[in-house]
Amino acid sequence: MNIVCLDLEGVLVPEIWIAFAEKSGIPELKRTTRDEPDYDKLMRWRIGILKEHGLGLKEIQDVIKEIDPLPGAKKFLDELRSITQVIIISDTFTQFATPLMEKLGWPTIFCNSLEVAENGEITGFKMRIENSKLTTVKALQSIGYETIASGDSYNDLAMIQASKAGFLFRSTEKIKADYPNLPAFEEYDDLLAAIKSALN
Repeated sequence: MNIVCLDLEGVLVPEIWIAFAEKSGIPELKRTTRDEPDYDKLMRWRIGILKEHGLGLKEIQDVIKEIDPLPGAKKFLDELRSITQVIIISDTFTQFATPLMEKLGWPTIFCNSLEVAENGEITGFKMRIENSKLTTVKALQSIGYETIASGDSYNDLAMIQASKAGFLFRSTEKIKADYPNLPAFEEYDDLLAAIKSALN
């Protein structure tokens, strides 16, 4: 039994924080897990910047409503889901992901949740589990699944390396150079072909 585990941002949809940084005019918020491997540190830093600028959940959700999946992402996901089980494993939050899941045809997503005050201020976040991507892949393997994984950032590397097949997708030149043993793709057709090959 196979199951494909995909990252969300950068793989199927644009980076939410980059879109919000551009819309809000706060360039510091463009920093993502491609730049900062420590997700906890990154999120605490982001929350601090939001507080500084008086921005909350509503402002981010308004930007997310305007985000569409990357060109070709839904077709890729639909075809992949027609041949095998797929789970999106993301470090994003349910409060961000829901409108994007609707546009992708409601795939299964495992992600985290934000702590939000009554006035809409983001006060913290609750991770579903530590090292969520690797932990989830290992849990799936423990119940009889063979995993195939793909992502673009530092926080995807553990699940990619722990899977029977793993691929970088639209990653950075630095990550590709640091992990030359990982096949890296830029186009959905090539990623789909590699996954199909790994399924056999």
